[in-house]
Amino acid sequence: MITDLTFYAAALPAVTLLGLAKGGFAGIGLLALPLLTLTISPLQAAAITLPILLVQDVVSVWAYRHTWDSRNLAILLPSATFGIVLGYVLAAQVSDAAVTLAVGAVSLVFALRRLIQFALSRKPAPRPADIPRGFIWGAASGFTSMIAHAGGPPFQIYVLPQGLARDVFVGTGAIFFAIVNWIKVLPYLALGQFTSENLATSAALFPIAIGSTMLGVALVRRVDGDRFFLAIYALLVAVGAKLVWDGWVAL
Repeated sequence: MITDLTFYAAALPAVTLLGLAKGGFAGIGLLALPLLTLTISPLQAAAITLPILLVQDVVSVWAYRHTWDSRNLAILLPSATFGIVLGYVLAAQVSDAAVTLAVGAVSLVFALRRLIQFALSRKPAPRPADIPRGFIWGAASGFTSMIAHAGGPPFQIYVLPQGLARDVFVGTGAIFFAIVNWIKVLPYLALGQFTSENLATSAALFPIAIGSTMLGVALVRRVDGDRFFLAIYALLVAVGAKLVWDGWVAL
């Protein structure tokens, strides 16, 4: 287990952010890995994070087990699996920075457009969950989750325009990413990243992981539906801007 106190100074807020994201405030979890990489390598940070995500998934799936959309999962999960496999196969050939920049730019444009519509009181009509768009964004979510740990924005770009109820939107994301994270376990095993040190470090952070996820669920359920989605779009703008910056600097 990692014993360096500077690591835990970064890990505690990082895991808390992951928990709040798993509880429903989608987007802020993307700030966790950059925090961890201040003290350890990106690959080790990802390996430590994955077991934490799996534990948090149990809490979020249980909390939203009655509110999720089966059609979205049926469309997104096969395509996300394809994206994960593609990401694993092409990991050595694909530039993380280019993927991060592209995802950030698309997310930023999408979220800003929706916020402007909110401001002008021009709420667009809901779009149904369709297979062509679902395959594209599902594959993008799986691919970016495997390559750049940024699977959330593509999921949101596809699901948010459908106008789902708050808890259905959050519950669908909870189940989707829980399954995606379990699929990612095999590539991480193949990469040899589940060392005893990494697993022990993850286990030490489990209490914070569980507590912060429960806090996120409680906070989300206190927020009005319209305000919740407005907050999600605002978070997506922030996340998109950060991904654009990270990708641009790394290129």
